[in-house]
Amino acid sequence: METSLMSLWRLENFNNLLHDLERIRQYLENTLEGTEQPPLEPKPFSPSYTLDVLCQRFALSSFERDVLLLCLGFEIEPSFAELFAKVHGDAQKNYPTLALCLSSLPEASWSVLSPLSPLQSWQLIELSASYPASLSRIALDQRILCYLLGEDADDQKLAGIVSTVPTGIATLVLSPAQEQIVEQLVASISESSPDTSVLQLSGGELSANYRMALEIATRLGYSLHVMSADSLPCQTQELLTIKQRWEREAWLTDRFLLLDCDHLSDNDSSSVSTFVENLRTPVLLSGRERIKTKLYPVHCFDVPPLSSQEQRVIWSTHLGAYSNHLNGHLDQLASQFNLSSSSIQAASDRYKIAASVSENGQTPANPDLLWDYCRRQARPRLDDLAQRLNSTAVWDDLVLPEQQRQILADIATHLKHRAKVYQEWGFAGKGSRGLGISALFYGQSGTGKTMAAEVLANLFHLDLYRIDLSAVVSKYIGETEKNLQRIFDAAETGGAILLFDEADAIFGKRTEVKDSHDRYANVEISYLLQRMEAYQGLAILTSNRKEDIDTAFMRRIRFVVQFPLPDAASRSEIWRRIFPPQTPTQGLDYQKLGQLNLPGGNIRNIALNAAFLAADANEPVMMKHLLQGAQRECFKLKRLLSDEETRGWT
Repeated sequence: METSLMSLWRLENFNNLLHDLERIRQYLENTLEGTEQPPLEPKPFSPSYTLDVLCQRFALSSFERDVLLLCLGFEIEPSFAELFAKVHGDAQKNYPTLALCLSSLPEASWSVLSPLSPLQSWQLIELSASYPASLSRIALDQRILCYLLGEDADDQKLAGIVSTVPTGIATLVLSPAQEQIVEQLVASISESSPDTSVLQLSGGELSANYRMALEIATRLGYSLHVMSADSLPCQTQELLTIKQRWEREAWLTDRFLLLDCDHLSDNDSSSVSTFVENLRTPVLLSGRERIKTKLYPVHCFDVPPLSSQEQRVIWSTHLGAYSNHLNGHLDQLASQFNLSSSSIQAASDRYKIAASVSENGQTPANPDLLWDYCRRQARPRLDDLAQRLNSTAVWDDLVLPEQQRQILADIATHLKHRAKVYQEWGFAGKGSRGLGISALFYGQSGTGKTMAAEVLANLFHLDLYRIDLSAVVSKYIGETEKNLQRIFDAAETGGAILLFDEADAIFGKRTEVKDSHDRYANVEISYLLQRMEAYQGLAILTSNRKEDIDTAFMRRIRFVVQFPLPDAASRSEIWRRIFPPQTPTQGLDYQKLGQLNLPGGNIRNIALNAAFLAADANEPVMMKHLLQGAQRECFKLKRLLSDEETRGWT
């Protein structure tokens, strides 16, 4: 039905063009016969006639309208070429010229020769380079020709620069907060002219900003198109050409522009400013950072992340009846992961397919599938910034004094019940500061700091990422904060556990400010602590030297766990647990092995080396292999292996 209506409209539009072309033909014949041109008769405006719409939107005079028709006749009516040749008095000049328009059309005006005339400034016509200008050959711009004929087409100069919104954006669910921003923006755009201020969606996930922009455009009666700031040329003339072409396209077809500035660099900001200022069509910027322009203020609408409750609603919407089988798992998903609407939709779709849930919702599904999908959705951004550790350690792998185990159990309790305390019990409503679960693990290398983090990650099926702070810290002012910001912003999506190794690289005693470097070093420390306090996951700092950390910073860390060197009994227990069940062993004396005064990390190295020695000899792991492994480990550590430590091993 819609196709039939479109065909009828095209036919009616084409007939209107033919009717107007007959009038132009008559003008040409009157010119040949020397007959006076009849006066123009007023014609009512028709919103369904492409020529009327084009003339209204670009404020064309009656003469300029007839110039377009004369050019159109040359394109679609073969007989017009013969008439042109006769009017010119030259069989070779069978094409329209400005001189022909001025001599044949009523209400002719020499203003059409000016580059400022609408026909030329909007590039509705193309002029060949000729002298004198009145003899220049003129032709319709290809895009304008297609528009007049009602044919779908895009400006080729905008190809690869402007695109439509990605498929599926329209199905995304907006949160109440996002709906409110949409209403505010619709009102702002409706009440003000487009060149008085620049509007921006600041922050927010890109797909959500696309969805909001689509809703704004729809409510205002526009179609949404997207342009990436990266595609804007740096050369001013090229940039102005793209700007004018976009304005022409937007005026022709009621288009609304979303300028994607998510990956805007310092070099691109000038181009963005030049493009958006004085733009005569609606435009909305989208970027993580606030954008500055030269002339007009940028009115930013900060897009908040989805709350747990909003995510819960979106999960239920996309899962539909399938959510009935999850038995409260949606609450855990919404509290743990900070996913966008598009990510929730993608995870929901994959879950429904993989779980093979029947249409009536009777087939049981494994909630762990959905949890794993969410983890994978959150990984891509963080995988480029940190090392993801495969967490397989469990509580039984940890050999620690009871006090340390209790603190780790307290950390687990905070992770488990944070949704209830923060959301249901209202602590999140008091502000985001202090909601992060921050911890300091300190002790010598090999005492179990990383393993403890792995235990917590494995317990809650969370990703564990290790960040080397010595690599994050930069000598350039401000770069350290940028590096930390990227890490925390990426981690927020999946609530991963962050393990900051080598905290000594940034946490020393608070330095006395003697120069700018001292001042910025303290700023870096404060920024890290601030982000840790606001990060609604677990962030762990590790250090070999607690005494190097200022007590003022210690007060802002929620948990502090000391990992002591194991005593003989603890070392014996570590030896007892170090070998996997499938490893063949023979005659191991864990009491005697515990005499070796080394931490658990070194014990693991010795056990692994001994396993290779035993495998090479095609024997089970025995005390002699462990002795050889211990000798190699101590040689590496430049440490003497005393007879007392290895007495009775062989």
